Formats: sequence, structure tokens, C-alpha cells
Amino acid sequence: MLPTYRNNEKSQSEFQILCCKFRNQSKQSEFLICCGLVFIFYLIYGYFAELIFTYQGVSGWYITLVQFFFYTIFGLKENAKMHRLVPFKIYLLLAFLTLGTMGLSNFSLEYLNYPMQIIFKSCKLIPVLIGSILIQKKKHSFMDFMAAFAMCIGLIFFTLADSQVSPKFSGYGVFVISVALVFDAVIGNVQELAMKKYKASNSEVVFYSYGIGFLYLLSFMVITGDFFVGFQFAWKHPMETYGYSFLLSITGYLGIQVVLTLVRTTGATTAVTVTTTRKAMSIAVSFIFFTKPFTWQYVWSGLIIVLGIYLNVYSKRSKLTFKEFIGKFRRLIHKRKDESRQKLLDI
Repeated sequence: MLPTYRNNEKSQSEFQILCCKFRNQSKQSEFLICCGLVFIFYLIYGYFAELIFTYQGVSGWYITLVQFFFYTIFGLKENAKMHRLVPFKIYLLLAFLTLGTMGLSNFSLEYLNYPMQIIFKSCKLIPVLIGSILIQKKKHSFMDFMAAFAMCIGLIFFTLADSQVSPKFSGYGVFVISVALVFDAVIGNVQELAMKKYKASNSEVVFYSYGIGFLYLLSFMVITGDFFVGFQFAWKHPMETYGYSFLLSITGYLGIQVVLTLVRTTGATTAVTVTTTRKAMSIAVSFIFFTKPFTWQYVWSGLIIVLGIYLNVYSKRSKLTFKEFIGKFRRLIHKRKDESRQKLLDI
């Protein structure tokens, strides 16, 4: 599943991650550098994401507002000398979807623990599959549907386990993160269509999506009064609000850039494998640093979800149809029967 390289195989072009440039590096070195940075950035991101919501009275929407502000600044720095390629009306939609995805994900942490949120977000394939069929009219392989089915089963058992042992469990929180996944499914398909058609850069999409989303959320929170409630908490806890949010934003932003570099240099399949492993480590770190009840049902239901993720990765390499799957299954059964008969004859 992971790439293998010859020791003397060099990158054909200059290798750059963020502000750092690497020259004359082997492809194996490129891969290891990317993997290391993915783990570093996202483990820090996960730690601060959970740490922020351990404080009583913190507002998920205000944290989202601060994050959107930082992402806009980061995007502006990279996109300062570039012209907009995507029509503004598409960015109005993307900003709304980005706000729904990120805002609802943060808001759900007021009702759910962090491992639960990660598990739900790992099952993004389910709404993405539905969204790509409805929006882009895509056709999917049998393995894609098997992957989605495995994720559904694992998600159900993980949710049941969490509802039995976790003091921080809420059906409302499950509903919120589920809606966030729907937004995530739609935004992925809209982004794919927009970027393929207009050839927009990642920095352009980040700047306009988060910049417009920031204005959306700021207007909404001022009208509802939630902005002033969140600001009062931030005034009393500036480090917990702005300091941690900055670390959350910078590690999230840098993590996205490294993942995109990983996709470009090694392929999407390898990138999914690395990020899936990272999510498993994020859950482990969560249980180590933050006290919470544990049950082994978490483990095996999580493994079912991992199975679904890897079936999805495998489907990208092998477009197996339902008819072909049944054919292979029948041949396997017949082979087992023939082996059993041969053993009986030998006896």
C-alpha cells in the first residue's frame, strides 16, 4: 500500500514544503519528510482542538470565527499577487459550505468527545458517495459501496459504545456532526468541479472560501448576539481562545499543505493511508492526554471503519463490479470444495 523506492532514486524537481525547499532528495526522503510533518501538525492540531473545549463556556462558533480569520490571513499572504479565476458566485456557495463543515464540526465538540468526532469525520465517504452520484452523476464500483457499508456498521457500533460509557455523549451532537458530514460531502464535489473547470490554485480557494465565510459568520453572530457572548469568554481567557486557536489554525493550515504535497508526490492512495494512520494516532493521543472512559468495543468497531477506509483505497486501484465479486466468490467456494474432496480421496 505504501510506496517503495530505490535508494538512488531522486526527485525530478525541486521539492518544496511550505517555506522550506529541498534539493537532491531521494523520493523515499520526500515521503518520510511528508509523513513526519503530517503526524506532527495534525497531532498538535488534535491536541489543541480537544484542549480548547475542555474549558467551560467556550463557544464553538466563536472559535470557528477566529479560525476563519487566521485562515483568511494565511490565504491572503499566498494569494496576494494572483488574480481570481473562479466566479464569485461559486465562492459564495463554497464559503457557506466551508462554514457549515468547519463550524458544525467545532460546535459538535461541545456535545461529543474528540475521538467520536474523528470517527464520524473518517466516514466522510458515505455522504461523499451519495453527493457525487447526485451532483456529478458519477458511477461507483461495488467496492466503494462495500466500503461505505463497512463504515456504516462500524460507525453504528462505535456510537453505541460511546453512548454507554461516555459522560460527554449527546444525540444532538451526533446530529450536528452528521449534518457537518453532509456539508463536507457537498463541498468536496463542488470544489472538485470548480478547480477542474477554472484551474484555481489551492491558496485562491482557501482565501475566498474562508474570507467570505468569515464575513458570513461574523454577520450572523453579531445579529444573534453570540459574538458578544464569545467575546466575553475570550476577554477573560485570551490565551485559551486566541493563542490556542492560532496554534489550531496554523497547524491545520500547514497540515493541509503537506497533505496536498503528499498527494502530488506519492499519489492519493498513499496519502489516504498516511492520514488514516494519523487519525488512529490522534485517537490514541486523546485517550492518553485527556481522561475519558474506555471500552474494547471502541477498538473493534474502529477496526471495521478502518476496513471500510482501506476498501475505499483498494477500489481506486481495482474497479471490481458486483458481478465480478460474485464470480470470484463462487470460484473460491468451488476451490475449497475441490480441496476438501481431494483430502477425502487421499484418506
